Amino acid sequence: MPKIVDHRERREAIAHALWRVVEQQGWPRATMREVAHEAGVSLGQLQHYFSSRASMLAFAMEFAAEQTSSRVANGLAGLGQHPHPRDVLRVVVTEMLPLHPDAHTTSRMNAAYVLEALHDPELREVARAGLREGRDLVERLIRQAIADGQIPSERDPAIETDLILALTGFTPLLELGVIEPGAALAAVDQHLDRLFSGS
Repeated sequence: MPKIVDHRERREAIAHALWRVVEQQGWPRATMREVAHEAGVSLGQLQHYFSSRASMLAFAMEFAAEQTSSRVANGLAGLGQHPHPRDVLRVVVTEMLPLHPDAHTTSRMNAAYVLEALHDPELREVARAGLREGRDLVERLIRQAIADGQIPSERDPAIETDLILALTGFTPLLELGVIEPGAALAAVDQHLDRLFSGS
């Protein structure tokens, strides 16, 4: 009986191979031939699933986003029922920082994705849509916290949203060893404490 191929599983395996190539060699070396070799498939097989390097990257980023969402969901589940919005925001921000191996890989893929999206209009629109969705989620949390009196009412929710998202700018500092993870976490905690205390 012929073997049934799980196409989603094969595409995910190729995405993981792309992650490994980017992690070990960088995005410029992540050619379709190199990724096919890493995935243990022929170039023709890889092209059956992805017609171009950009489409392969787009799927890899979609899969990475799913993994990040799963990590965030697990972190939120650990907060119990009715978690404080400060704790929710902390989970969201820290899971976007390269603080453990999975997040390191996602971080480097994100960097490659942004660079590629700058020159590919289709990827740029996909990237912008994903970032807007994430930003909208954070702004809804902040607006609700203001409405509930947990953040001072004079705070501008749009500005506070942008400041929260700016904390993810620690990524290159962490990746290049300019600061240690503990320093990034301390800054995140202090910002959230100030936001929710009104000081």
